Amino acid sequence: MSSTKRIVILGGHGKIALLLAARLKQAGFAVDAVIRNPEQHGDVENAGGSPVLLDLERASVDDFAELFAAAAAIVFAAGAGGGSPERTRAVDHDAAIRTMQAAAQAQVERYVMISYAGADEHYQRLDPDDSFYPYAKAKHAADAYLRATALDYTIVGPGRLTLEPASGKLQMADARGQVEGDWPAAKKVTSRDNVAAVITHVIETDAASRRTVNFYDGDTPLAQALQL
Repeated sequence: MSSTKRIVILGGHGKIALLLAARLKQAGFAVDAVIRNPEQHGDVENAGGSPVLLDLERASVDDFAELFAAAAAIVFAAGAGGGSPERTRAVDHDAAIRTMQAAAQAQVERYVMISYAGADEHYQRLDPDDSFYPYAKAKHAADAYLRATALDYTIVGPGRLTLEPASGKLQMADARGQVEGDWPAAKKVTSRDNVAAVITHVIETDAASRRTVNFYDGDTPLAQALQL
């Protein structure tokens, strides 16, 4: 397989990342999935990815650039998963920015960031003492940095994540994660598998180039929704 068909997923053992690896493999891509724990090798391989051991918190721009060389796209699916504000910033902000710098250095233009619906300004509505604030602030800042780069980015903003199978249908939301009309909070959920389907689609078709797309599970076919 040509190296130009290779996708690098950062945070390769996450639930979305494993679903994404399987979809990308089915679509004809080779997947390098970056993990920190060697015990995760089997899960990545079962999903169709090739595990790459690398600690995102310690890896330099040059380390990332070496990994990214000749890739078709980078997907940032990593996250500190809560815990200390320091580690949240180290992964969700600092490491994320190094990967963007590395993508530019390696001349890999396509970059997909997994964020969340409304991350652009959500932190402004949170008390700084809220336990979610460090994550919200880190995601806001990383997304803002990405928008200011010359990369061909797509920022993917799902709602509350579920384990439901992909419906392939979406409801698009605005920058605040809001939906026009009556759309109760209970419906602001997104299947992880739908997220993986969206990322696969934007990589295959170059849809949503230099856009932030916030969405929930809905009624509009995925390809049509992403054109709105």
